[in-house]
Amino acid sequence: MGFSIQDMIFEFLGGLGVFLFGIKFMGEGLQKYAGERLKYILDRYTSNPVKGVLAGMFVTILIQSSSATTVITVGLVSAGFMKLRQSIGVVMGANIGTTITAFIIGIDMGKYSLLILAAGSLLLFFFKSQKLQHAGQVLFGFGGIFLGLDLMSSGMGPLKNLEVFHDLTLNMSTNPILGVVIGTFITIIIQSSSVTIGILQELYSQHLVELNAALPVLFGDNIGTTITAVLASIGASISAKRTALVHVIFNLIGTIIFLIILPFFTSSIYYLQGAFNLHPQMTVAVAHGAFNVANTLIQLPFVGLLAFIVMKLIPGDDSLVNYHTKYLDPVFIEQSPSIALGQGKEELLRMGHFAIRGLEETKLFFQTNLQPHAEAVAKMEESINYLDGRITDYLIHLSESPLTAAESEQHSMLVNTIRDIERIGDHFENIAELIDYQQQNKVQMSNEAKQQLNDMFQLTIEAVKFSIQSLDHSDKELAKDVVMKEEQIDKMERKLRKMHLLRLNSGDCTGQAGIVFVDIVSNLERIGDHAVNIADAVLELKQY
Repeated sequence: MGFSIQDMIFEFLGGLGVFLFGIKFMGEGLQKYAGERLKYILDRYTSNPVKGVLAGMFVTILIQSSSATTVITVGLVSAGFMKLRQSIGVVMGANIGTTITAFIIGIDMGKYSLLILAAGSLLLFFFKSQKLQHAGQVLFGFGGIFLGLDLMSSGMGPLKNLEVFHDLTLNMSTNPILGVVIGTFITIIIQSSSVTIGILQELYSQHLVELNAALPVLFGDNIGTTITAVLASIGASISAKRTALVHVIFNLIGTIIFLIILPFFTSSIYYLQGAFNLHPQMTVAVAHGAFNVANTLIQLPFVGLLAFIVMKLIPGDDSLVNYHTKYLDPVFIEQSPSIALGQGKEELLRMGHFAIRGLEETKLFFQTNLQPHAEAVAKMEESINYLDGRITDYLIHLSESPLTAAESEQHSMLVNTIRDIERIGDHFENIAELIDYQQQNKVQMSNEAKQQLNDMFQLTIEAVKFSIQSLDHSDKELAKDVVMKEEQIDKMERKLRKMHLLRLNSGDCTGQAGIVFVDIVSNLERIGDHAVNIADAVLELKQY
C-alpha cells in the first residue's frame, strides 16, 4: 500500500506539473500573437459594461488565464487608463473566458496528446518562422494539457480505495459549504482555477465525486482565483483595490446565489448531460460555463451598484490622474477640422503637463529615494507614450481633411512637438533608472554634487514649464525666456562636468558616482534641448 500511495503521489504531482506547464506554455504562445494589443483591446473596447464583458472574454481566451486578465485590468486601473465601472465588465468577461480551458479539456483528446506534442516540437525546432514557432508553442502546450491530465487521472485512480477520501466526498455531498471551502483553498494554493477545474473534471470522470459534491468545489474555484488580483492590488491605487474587491464580491455573490439554488442547478446539469450525451469532463465544463455566464447575466445590470458598494467599502479619493484622452473626438475631424486641430492641441498640452509632473517626480525621487516617486515617474512616462500614440493617430487622420495654410503650419508644429514631449519622458525615465542604480549599488554622491544636480533639475523644470505655457498661449516672449534658460542649462552642463573632474581628481567623488552624476547632467541637458525645440516652434509660428 505504501508503494502504491507513493506511486499515486508521484504520478499526480508529475501530471499536475505537466498540466500547469501546458496551460502556461499554450497561453504564452497565444499571447505572442497578440502582444501589446491585449492592453489596447482592454483600454479601447470597454466603453460600457457589455463591451467590457466581451473584451474580458476575448483577452482571457487568448491568454488562457482569467487571473492574468484581471491583473492586467488592475494595472490599467492603477495607472489611470481604465475607470472602475469599465473594469467591472472586464472582470465578469474574464470569468466567462476562463471556462474555455474546461471545454478544451472536455474534448478529451488524451489519446492524441503525444502526437500533438510531437507536432508542436516539430514546429518549434525545425522552422525559423516566428508564426510557425508560436503555433508550435501553442500545440506543444495543448498536448501537454492532455498528457498532464492522463497522468493525473492515473495518479488519482487509487483514491477510490482510500476510506479517508471516500468519507470526504460524502461530507462534501451533504455539506456544500465544505466543497466551496476546499475549492477556494486549493485554487489559492495553485493560483489557477483552470487547473483545479481540470482536477475536478478528472475526479468526476472516475466517479470519485458525485456531481452535487463537485459543483460547490467549482464555485469555490471561482472564489479562489480572485487571490491573484488581490495580491496585484497591494500597494496600488484605491481604484485598483476596488477592482480587486469587485472580483471577490462578484464571485462571492454568484456562489451564494448558486448554493441557494444548488438542487435545481444540479438537476439542470444532469438534464443537459443526458440530453446531449455529455461525457463527465464536458459535463463539468458545461456546469462551469453555465455558472459564469448566468452569474454575469444576473449581476451585469447592477454594475453601478457594485461600484457604489466597493467605493463605500474602500473610501477615499484616488490621487492618480485619469490618463484617458479627453479632447480627441473623431466627430470634429469630419465636421470642423479647425476645432479638431484645437482639440489636438489641448490633448498635447495635457501630455506636456504629464511631462512636467514626471520631471518633478524624478527630482523628488532623487532627493528622497522613496519608491512611490519612482512608481509615479513610470506611470507618467507610460501615460506620455499612451497619449503619443493617440494624438499622433488623431493628427494623421486630421491631415486628410482640408486645412488652411495657418492650420497646416500649426498641424506640423503639433506633430513635431509630440516627438519632443515624448523624448522628455524618455529622458526623465533614464534619470529615474540611474537613481535606482545608485540605490541598488549603494553609490554615495557628495553633498556638493547633490546640490548642483538639484539646481540643474530646477532650471530644467522651469524651462519645460515655460515651453508648455508658451505653446498654450502662443506667447513668444515666454518662448524667448525658454531659449535663455536653455543657454543657461548648456553653460551649467559644461561647468558641472569640469567640477566633476576636479572632485574625481581630489578623491571627493568615486568613479561610480561620477558616472551617475554625468549621465543625469547629460539627460537634463537633452531635456532642455527638447524644451527649446518647443519654444522655437512657437517663435517660428507665423501670425495669420
